[in-house]
Amino acid sequence: MRNIKEKVRFTLSALLYLLFNLRIGESFATTLTATGWQILQTAPFVAGLTYLIVSVLQYMGDGGKVPWDRKFRLFFAIGIIAGLVLAIWEYAGVDLQQG
Repeated sequence: MRNIKEKVRFTLSALLYLLFNLRIGESFATTLTATGWQILQTAPFVAGLTYLIVSVLQYMGDGGKVPWDRKFRLFFAIGIIAGLVLAIWEYAGVDLQQG
């Protein structure tokens, strides 16, 4: 990260990622547990898609490495989309725990 503007953008991306994956519960402990569970459920898929996109970007860029902060910002962007889609799914009344 080169300057303060990029650091602020990185921090805002991380905070938005947490906000979009936030799951409100009856208490703080419930909220923390549900949010952690949400992140644990989506992180492998988000990381895999991020890895795939970074690989394509590096291939198209003649093997040039993507900086780590750009990789994380891409991870946060995909995670925000995944968190939004799952929140809409959950709050629409669809039961994900059906057996």
